[in-house]
Amino acid sequence: MKNTLLDKNINLLVALGLVVAVGITLMLITINSAENIWSLQWLSLIGIALGCLALSKLRPQRLGLSPPSVMLSLGFGGMLIGLFIDTRVTPIYTIATICTSSHSLSALSSLKFHMLLMPYMYIGMLLGGMAAIPSLRYLRPQCRKLCSMLTQNLLCSGWMLLGMTLGAVIFTQALQSSDVISLNFSLMLAGMFTGMVWGMVISVYIYRQYFNWRDRLQTIQVGSQERS
Repeated sequence: MKNTLLDKNINLLVALGLVVAVGITLMLITINSAENIWSLQWLSLIGIALGCLALSKLRPQRLGLSPPSVMLSLGFGGMLIGLFIDTRVTPIYTIATICTSSHSLSALSSLKFHMLLMPYMYIGMLLGGMAAIPSLRYLRPQCRKLCSMLTQNLLCSGWMLLGMTLGAVIFTQALQSSDVISLNFSLMLAGMFTGMVWGMVISVYIYRQYFNWRDRLQTIQVGSQERS
């Protein structure tokens, strides 16, 4: 079966699609277009692109979709769907006004606050990440231990969740220090999207290092047994 150009570049297209989807979302959800915040929003888009590049280096895939791309795409999709539901339940102006008063909260308090304020966005991200398990089993048929994949997905979802919160806090603090008076909701979301991607990067880096360490340990043990 001949490999097509799409097979070789599908992960690049996924990364480009994520950047475009986030850019459109931020543009549509910007409440006050007169605010000069697009410098930070462009920084968010660059951060997402660099995060996708880091994932491609940590988990290279010559052909087809890589597991991180699958999980990240489904997580993004679930997050966007959840955000849409949240804005239908609670008006976006109300969410933005409440978020304006949360910039002084700690990371843990911000996590609890955002989950209560926008529960469907977080639920959507987690469900999207967990929905990657069937596709991961298809992409990695040699991995027969579903419990192992489930654990990896849970840990990865946890890192993405933490990244979303820290991203929102960091971008909020950046906005406060830039002498912009009113907090823009789209900028907080920009931090969430960026943090989510880099949470995935950290998760992939950790478990790749774990597997490398395990393989080295097994090699050392096998060598010791052969010498004895």
